[in-house]
Amino acid sequence: MTDATLDARAADPARTTYAILAAIAASHLLNDMMQSLLAALYPMLKAEFALDFWQIGLLTFVFQVTASLLQPVVGAVTDRRPFPRALPLAMAATMAGLLVLAFAPRYGLLVMGAGMIGIGSSVFHPEASRVARAAAGRRFGLAQSVFQVGGNFGTALGPLLAAAVVLPLGRSSVAWFALAALAAMAVLGRVSAWHARERLAARGRPAARGSALPRGRLRLALGVLLVLLFSKQVYMASMSSYYTFFLIDRFGLETGAAQRMLFLFLAAVAFGTVIGGPVGDRIGRRTVIWISILGVLPVTLVLPWLPLFWTGVASVVIGVVLASALPAIIVFAQELLPHRVGLAAGLFYGAAFGVAGIAAAALGLMADARGIGFVFHLCAALPFLGVLTVLLPGRAEMG
Repeated sequence: MTDATLDARAADPARTTYAILAAIAASHLLNDMMQSLLAALYPMLKAEFALDFWQIGLLTFVFQVTASLLQPVVGAVTDRRPFPRALPLAMAATMAGLLVLAFAPRYGLLVMGAGMIGIGSSVFHPEASRVARAAAGRRFGLAQSVFQVGGNFGTALGPLLAAAVVLPLGRSSVAWFALAALAAMAVLGRVSAWHARERLAARGRPAARGSALPRGRLRLALGVLLVLLFSKQVYMASMSSYYTFFLIDRFGLETGAAQRMLFLFLAAVAFGTVIGGPVGDRIGRRTVIWISILGVLPVTLVLPWLPLFWTGVASVVIGVVLASALPAIIVFAQELLPHRVGLAAGLFYGAAFGVAGIAAAALGLMADARGIGFVFHLCAALPFLGVLTVLLPGRAEMG
């Protein structure tokens, strides 16, 4: 993030700027950590404000709508009118939302705080993904993997910090996490300055080629990617939200043992996210999508029938393989829309977030009606949608 970094970049535009990737991944960690505090606060908010479950659901709805539906809008707007300072402003919105949650005296302000955190997220993700691509050189998959794994760790860290800090010290202690937002704003200020200089330097380089696909073929490819993303995110929602309940129901595990099994799965997801991008850089993103979604189908189909030890093994395999799809899908979408990378990132990150939230609620209703085992047997077939990868264009077709 120094002039020397920029000079090296100007001399070799294909060079990967690792300092920027590290900074944007660390900021993603802090953003998603603060974002995940909202759900971790639900038991405390329910008791303090005597909330009904529908009121808890409304908080989630407001957060998810602002965090998912606004992302493609933000990406499309900043594609046309670049605004490098959007990143620290996004973190400021998240910080303001946290402070509202910490001190709100009534429920309506809690809803406003959830919306402010969602707005911060909706601006952060497409813009940060754009920066990651700008810093990637030619290693676009690696850059997306590094960026995404920061968010994975942040999401996992939030509930742990809530248990360690917020529960013993009370709701007002959430305000201490504003210090993390301030730190992220300082880092993102430097990142934004680098990105502004990088955009100026890029004006002297040859423009990126547009997609060689006809409009109808392009729309089909984007639609297929969204369906593939749907299959992945719904299965992931079944595991992240209900895997512990499945283990308790099927094997009679204690809660602690089931949570340790869930941790193994989430660690495998983080590892799969790390490797998915670099592998896609080497063997092609279409190949990674084939392997990640359709290739995991035999394991998802047998998981509900396995004994406990092999259930754990299968969950790790599923976590690694299926998680590797997301970096490949995001970069594939950006390659389809090379002049609208903000829109591509916003559309697919927003869809990933929204689908996961809606799926978690829908699967919960299904589990209440038919049992948790039925949910896992049904979701086991979702990776079959990976067969649609055949409709994606190959490298030669994309030009």
